Amino acid sequence: MVSPSDDAPRTIRAMSPHDSARIRRIRYAAAFLRALGVGLIAVLLGLYAARMGLTAVEVGVVLSAALWGAAAAALATLMVGTDYPERTVLLVLTVLPVAGGALLLATEGAALMSVAAFVGMFNVNGRDRGAIPILEQALFPATTTHADRTRVFAWYNVLLDSGYAVGGLLAALPTLIESWFGLGTLEAMRVAIAIFCGLYFASALLYSRLPRHTAGASPVRLRDVSPESRPIVTKISLLFLVDAIGGGFIGTALFAYFFAERFGGAAAAIAVLFAIGRVLSAFGHLVAAWLAKRIGLVNTMIYTHVPSSLLLFTIIASDSFALAAFFFLVREALNEMDVPTRQSYVMAVVKPEERLVMAGVTSLVRSGGWAIAPAIAGVLMQTGGLAAPLVAAAALKLSYDALLWREFRRVRPPEETAGSPR
Repeated sequence: MVSPSDDAPRTIRAMSPHDSARIRRIRYAAAFLRALGVGLIAVLLGLYAARMGLTAVEVGVVLSAALWGAAAAALATLMVGTDYPERTVLLVLTVLPVAGGALLLATEGAALMSVAAFVGMFNVNGRDRGAIPILEQALFPATTTHADRTRVFAWYNVLLDSGYAVGGLLAALPTLIESWFGLGTLEAMRVAIAIFCGLYFASALLYSRLPRHTAGASPVRLRDVSPESRPIVTKISLLFLVDAIGGGFIGTALFAYFFAERFGGAAAAIAVLFAIGRVLSAFGHLVAAWLAKRIGLVNTMIYTHVPSSLLLFTIIASDSFALAAFFFLVREALNEMDVPTRQSYVMAVVKPEERLVMAGVTSLVRSGGWAIAPAIAGVLMQTGGLAAPLVAAAALKLSYDALLWREFRRVRPPEETAGSPR
């Protein structure tokens, strides 16, 4: 069985290799700048709101408004983004955070700050779960060949992860600004927020250099997905929901809490542990692209994901922080290897004009899974102990792997089909 996209033209748009490389470089650079901003605002927003005198409840409202803004933008991109040139959509999505940041600097009070957070669509979870990654995931395949598609996604994720990590470090800027220039804490935070606005504005300038359209095939809306692709979109979205709920059980905050409570790990040690894990994950993206060329996308997704899930049990069984940290880092080296392969695969198994729908639906489903999981994880910890969410996560993720293998091992992307040009 082969993908429906095998019937589509091999070259999506008549584009020279030089033009394709130029477009990728622009998107890579813009993605890195955005990731710096995401890492910065994720740390800074809650601290700034608290310094402005908001209560804990009001801070929660501001953070929630930011997430709802990002979700609304993602949904709008999926539903009506097809009506506008891709460059226009990207410019709007990068200018809005600038406007939101400016409003945040110009206003006081929980209500207006919540409006600013909603308009700015701030990614307060430290990763960009908004509309831009949906659009870029759908557009990157048009700039490369089937054989190089996974490598393109791997470098995209390396740059994003690097930007998130460095952006998180930039959150220390207010402290440095206070020390170097003698500003008060609030004023120093405002300078950092202005830097966030500058990063997104620079990203918008880069996007303005893109052509109005990249993909030759006009994106279709959700209702216009072909009968051949509908079962694929439905099945893979449900599977991603299962995986996302499992991932939500072991998010960074919950994992950090586990290490602190189970082993008495110091905050600094845990921070270093997660920083090293992020570096290993970034390296894993490139290894995944290399591996996928040799054993295939689905095999790479499963053969790296199963061990990473089983390693959760070794972390639970460890009797010291050092041993648990070792298994955690091994797991981190494997855990993200399915990200570029997954992105590449879902773009390959539908028609080119259906890529935006596929990227949008799967992203929204995964976001929903991540959102509902932490509350369930809290209940599991309270009733079943600290390790309960890790056990549940492992069970869900292994179930996802088994079902993915059963449903999609014969649905091959074009580069893995016999006789297809690589």
